[in-house]
Amino acid sequence: MWKEFKGFIANKNVVTMATGIILGSAFTAIITSLVDNIFMPIIVAITGQADVSGLALSIGNTEIGYGAFIQAIINFILIGGFLFMTLKALEKAQNKKIISPEEEPAGPSEVELLQDILAELKNK
Repeated sequence: MWKEFKGFIANKNVVTMATGIILGSAFTAIITSLVDNIFMPIIVAITGQADVSGLALSIGNTEIGYGAFIQAIINFILIGGFLFMTLKALEKAQNKKIISPEEEPAGPSEVELLQDILAELKNK
């Protein structure tokens, strides 16, 4: 059982996933700072109010805090938009090839590979 657990933990997929989670947590701090320190001051400059989480509706002795829900939606839209733009930029950067298709070395064709395999099988 211990060997299986060690094998599971040492699996490349588990290590990659753990690394992604750790980097995601660190990136969360960056995004939160971006929203709190850059986006929200711009919204305050435009609207005069940045935090709507204090808005509430009183019904008798009960208070419905709909402002916190609206604030969560605003944060989600800002964070989602920033992440979308960041991921699109990364995707665009990764798709750029250093070697153009014309400069790529030509490998053997499928026919040549199959002929090599057939020749190897005949030699055995």
